[in-house]
Amino acid sequence: MKTITIEGQLRTETGKKATRQLRSEEKVPGVIYGGAQEINFVAPAKAFKSLVYTAEFLLAEVKIDGKTYRCILKDMQFDKITDALTHVDLQELVEDKKVIASLPLHLTGAPAGVKAGGKLVTKIKALKVKTLPKYLKESIELDITNLELNQNIRVEDVKAENMEILISPRIPIASIVMTRQLKQEEAAAEKGKK
Repeated sequence: MKTITIEGQLRTETGKKATRQLRSEEKVPGVIYGGAQEINFVAPAKAFKSLVYTAEFLLAEVKIDGKTYRCILKDMQFDKITDALTHVDLQELVEDKKVIASLPLHLTGAPAGVKAGGKLVTKIKALKVKTLPKYLKESIELDITNLELNQNIRVEDVKAENMEILISPRIPIASIVMTRQLKQEEAAAEKGKK
């Protein structure tokens, strides 16, 4: 699984003035929770780029004062005007403690409905799951080869071992819809029969 490394320092001063000073130095304050204790830290804004600006699910190894914390991104805040990253929340991965994560869905196969002239419409790009850290993975694969025209594949069709999916099983993930051209051809064929 892809992991990025973030070098940070413990935060000693808190409050608005100290936080403003850090941000003016292009540093982002953050917190790591979920482990033995909550850790307030600061790291350069550039260090978070590949963790924050991606659709991939990544692990972060945060190195602070000689200690390494394995974490996942839980939340982030941005400046309303400049859109700059202003704060990061990370959750430490503890082996026997379940975590909630949003894993990207990776659709595989060429759907039969698309070959018949339909169009694939993706409605969900990620699934929220609850699992132990050892079962976390970069994405959940879903084979859509047998998806026919006017059919859906739903959350209940996903087989994710050792994971509890936290969204409604009836929600459609992807469907094959008729294109306008196919509808027109069908209507013309119906007229021809009369």
